[in-house]
Amino acid sequence: MRRYLGFSLLAFLTYSLVAPLLKIAMETIPSTPAVFLSNSVLLVVVGVALASRGQSPVPYLRHRYTPHVVALGVLLTVGLLTYYRALALGPVSIVVPIYGLFIVVSSVIGIVAFDEALTPRKVAGIFFSVLAIVLISI
Repeated sequence: MRRYLGFSLLAFLTYSLVAPLLKIAMETIPSTPAVFLSNSVLLVVVGVALASRGQSPVPYLRHRYTPHVVALGVLLTVGLLTYYRALALGPVSIVVPIYGLFIVVSSVIGIVAFDEALTPRKVAGIFFSVLAIVLISI
């Protein structure tokens, strides 16, 4: 198996538990403190991972793509704040599929911006993904 597939499966399995756990936590914890607390854990764990690998982000502070990383950090922040808030206000079974449309949009961007192959199977997958999200969310 290709190494990225294993990582993708682990990411899928672990991220599948995020929305249900958030929904439980946000019964009494407001969404913004929940974002802060969960991402504080993320920062600590990533810090430990960097230290254990002998890596540092400092050499990349002046990298030519650092502005891209900063921009994606802003987008990630907006995405997480609004996702957590949507979960606090609405049902997991509707919020998560709508949020999951990022998979379709990211796939289309990959095809258009990075010249990835557009095959009939991918077109069908994108179509059925959107259809599934619509059917789940209504």
